[in-house]
Amino acid sequence: MMIERVTKETMPELEAFLQSHPKGHFLQSHDWSKVKGSWKWEAVAVRGDDGHICAAVSVLIRKMPVLPYTMMYAARGPVCDPHDEASLKALTEGMAMLAKEHRAYVLKLDPDIESSDERFLSIMEKLGYARNAGGKNFEGIQPNYVFRLNIKGKTEEDLLAAFHEKTRYNLRLSVRRGVEVRLCGKEMLPDFSHLMNETGTRDGFIVRSQSYFASILDALGENARLYMAFFEGKPIAGTLAIHYGNKVWYLYGASANENRKQMPNYQLQWEMIRWALETGCDIYDFRGVSGDLTPENPLYGLYLFKKGFGGDLVEFCGEFEMVYNRFARFLIDRGIGAARTLRHSIVVKRNRAKAARPQQTGEEPTGQAEK
Repeated sequence: MMIERVTKETMPELEAFLQSHPKGHFLQSHDWSKVKGSWKWEAVAVRGDDGHICAAVSVLIRKMPVLPYTMMYAARGPVCDPHDEASLKALTEGMAMLAKEHRAYVLKLDPDIESSDERFLSIMEKLGYARNAGGKNFEGIQPNYVFRLNIKGKTEEDLLAAFHEKTRYNLRLSVRRGVEVRLCGKEMLPDFSHLMNETGTRDGFIVRSQSYFASILDALGENARLYMAFFEGKPIAGTLAIHYGNKVWYLYGASANENRKQMPNYQLQWEMIRWALETGCDIYDFRGVSGDLTPENPLYGLYLFKKGFGGDLVEFCGEFEMVYNRFARFLIDRGIGAARTLRHSIVVKRNRAKAARPQQTGEEPTGQAEK
């Protein structure tokens, strides 16, 4: 077993491995690093006895303000057999070498591994990682709870039959009322960005800039799609989806305050699911939901919306940390926590100051945003 740093020459081999592995994720790809302009990208791979890559992890590295340290973050990594202790140990050693070179005080990762995988959890503990299982809502960098729809070997008819009756009804209602979903290019980004801002104001979350959405379409190319829903010629909702390996992810979604009774989000989801079928995927990922499934939770409507498409609720194992410099971590984490609290307070006050239209009976749940 050999550990190596991924270079420009071995990048195509890494990409082929990530695309073919069942745990491969777009957040581990080099293309995604092009979206994160303020971060540096590095990757470590492990070769088996046959000379082929059998495990890999890519990290985004960010310089911390003021102090001369960096943070390394492996989003949905590593990509490997989660029960192969030797590969996980080798990757850990490779990341430690990167940490030394880049003066990283910590490595954070949130694997695409379910919380029930006790064997993986035991290996990570043995290797020295500290685990943060996460809360019930969206406390982590990536959502800890997602809905995933298994579409392997399924047809459109199979999937429609498994939808909740109300979901099928709302999907057909949207079509009958004349909502039209189109695959769009960057020319519609101003409208999509406007809808995202409207949704963020309504639901109280921070919205990415139009240039950020443009960078996703540029970086991912044909593997990223912008879908827009139109009613009477006017854009009323939109989604941004990504295809990578054996999955399609619903990444961003937004809708206007008006015309939500036309149920455009049902059609948008259906078109993204159809894209997953067309590309031969095994899974359509609806992304985040709350793990608090009580009706009193404000996010319960989003859970019911995604559940209506017949998917499964998946709980990931949460975030892991490998701390390389405890004193630096103490100083930096205190500063980051204070900044996040201040930013959240500003957003909440700003949105409360705006006149919010009350939720009406029969409206759709809102879209989602990546943290």
